[in-house]
Amino acid sequence: MKVTIETLRQAKANRQKFSVVSCYDYTSAKLVAAAGVDVLLVGDSASQFMLGFDSTLPVTMDFMLAITAAVRRAAPDLLLVADMPYAGCRNGTAETVINAERFAKQAGADIVKIETAESDIETIKAVISSGIPVMPHLGIRPQTGKYKAEGATADVAAEIIKLAEQMYKAGAEMLLLEGTAREAAKIITEKLPIPVISCGSGPDCNGQVLILPDILNLKDGPVPKFSKSFADIGKASIDAIASYDRQIKQGTFPDDSHSYHMKSGEYEKLKRLIS
Repeated sequence: MKVTIETLRQAKANRQKFSVVSCYDYTSAKLVAAAGVDVLLVGDSASQFMLGFDSTLPVTMDFMLAITAAVRRAAPDLLLVADMPYAGCRNGTAETVINAERFAKQAGADIVKIETAESDIETIKAVISSGIPVMPHLGIRPQTGKYKAEGATADVAAEIIKLAEQMYKAGAEMLLLEGTAREAAKIITEKLPIPVISCGSGPDCNGQVLILPDILNLKDGPVPKFSKSFADIGKASIDAIASYDRQIKQGTFPDDSHSYHMKSGEYEKLKRLIS
């Protein structure tokens, strides 16, 4: 059964949690879907984890469209969130609307995530007015380059809560809170009727999202404070590739059972033809 925004609204109404995974390609998305996850988010963190950049900023619209479409092909029944990259919204409202429509029409996204400050409200309204559902991204906004937890003081928490309410009134269908103090995230989740997803914003939100490289421990260095690795697939992958390398160098792979063969009698015929 197709997971929709309404599915998540009903889950919230019934006090049921839902899971979100950020991944970037067809193969990974197939695995995530098979695991029973509800929502796939194609994050602009692909800039770091697929392309090797040190921030999300360099990733292009065309690249994000291509990988979002790939994830959609892998999981047609899951809710698909497309992450608007910096390149897709840096030149004003009109361009942002056009690019949001591209995600829906070309890549099959169900909803577009846009990093949002108070100055972006009119842009959010314009995208929603065009018929594209929007999930504003509040709290830590990686596209600004500020990786610092938000809402630790009452004044800042109140600002985030106010902005969340403004986004809901503007027509936002969902919210994502990144690196926001648990207390503020809890208030937002309880005040608003729309689903709220936590990315490092505590357990009181309706859904939780982590990137697949953290879940599987596929990346270098420690995971963030709010994240967790649920298996060491990175080490298992290195061990498997090292075994492959070793067997090739030892001459034990490939063997006869991993080879194709000519039909019976054809090898003798070939030898006569080339002699």
